[in-house]
Amino acid sequence: MFAPPRPGIVAGLAALAACTPAEPPEPAPFAPVYRGVETRLLDGDLVAFAVAMDGARGNEDVAAYARCAAAQYTLIRGFGFARHVRTNVARSGNHWQGDAVYVISAALPPGLRTIDAEVTVADCVAQGIPTV
Repeated sequence: MFAPPRPGIVAGLAALAACTPAEPPEPAPFAPVYRGVETRLLDGDLVAFAVAMDGARGNEDVAAYARCAAAQYTLIRGFGFARHVRTNVARSGNHWQGDAVYVISAALPPGLRTIDAEVTVADCVAQGIPTV
């Protein structure tokens, strides 16, 4: 047989329903400030790029900035390809720094982390990421 719910239970369920989580606040729009690139030729075709930016969302934004600088530098030097060696990222508050190393070459180098400089520069322009 069905028994009607007691008033205390109904009030408790209503109070619990009122505790549903509020919608999370919208994240602030992505508005990075690119602070510049320093390029160092390490040895022939081995090049280091030090980048600085404010407002990155994470390591990948810093790595993308370095990749864009490497792609443009590769074209400036008259080459068409680069292979990523490593990227180190450091953060202090809202300020981010990256130190990336690439090998530049005229032909597609061996390895999995290669970039076509011309295609990469075009993508950087489309994304609003500055190059060298």
